[in-house]
Amino acid sequence: MSDVIPFSTALRERSSAAHPSSEHSTFMSDLMTGEGTREDYVALVAQHWFIYDALEQAAERMRNDPVAAVFISDKLTRLPALEADLDFLVGPHWRASIQPLPTTRRYADRIRAVGATWPGGFVAHHYTRYLGDLSGGIFIGRLMQRRFGFETNGIGFYLFHDIADPKAFKDVYREQLDAAPWDAAERERVMDEVLVAYRFNTDLFDDLAHAKAAA
Repeated sequence: MSDVIPFSTALRERSSAAHPSSEHSTFMSDLMTGEGTREDYVALVAQHWFIYDALEQAAERMRNDPVAAVFISDKLTRLPALEADLDFLVGPHWRASIQPLPTTRRYADRIRAVGATWPGGFVAHHYTRYLGDLSGGIFIGRLMQRRFGFETNGIGFYLFHDIADPKAFKDVYREQLDAAPWDAAERERVMDEVLVAYRFNTDLFDDLAHAKAAA
């Protein structure tokens, strides 16, 4: 019997302390409990567009990498859904009306940097975003759907029509993490980068709260 902890388990345990600060930020707690407005939700969707634009461009660059390519699936692609959501929520000229917040800009720059040179770093951000989307993200989408009277328009980002069983998909993803040919030092680097991604997410919620207060 082996006492070796699977990498996916170690990663989940290492990052678990970062979950509450991200999930329970003032901005997100207000949005989840009904204190937030439709405009707050639209502001979040807009920032997601910049993040996923960077992430999915990085995915295209990483498709030929033997390690990173294992994790890349068209079933996860979110950018077309985000663009459809913004078209519905903001209007056909949404591109001219959204701007990245300071944290979003730094976050996207970080994704582009690791996505150009470091497969493990790319996977860290890929894991943080997409497995979160397939977990709490699906719940958030249902909540926003009820709160703002959406049907599917406006919450397409949270709908994974091509993934029939999110749990099974996540299980396979974690098996791929366990099988990745990283040594102990590289696994530590990847885990550290996941924490960087969580920090960006928490800081983004703070930025959104400050932007709302200043409006």
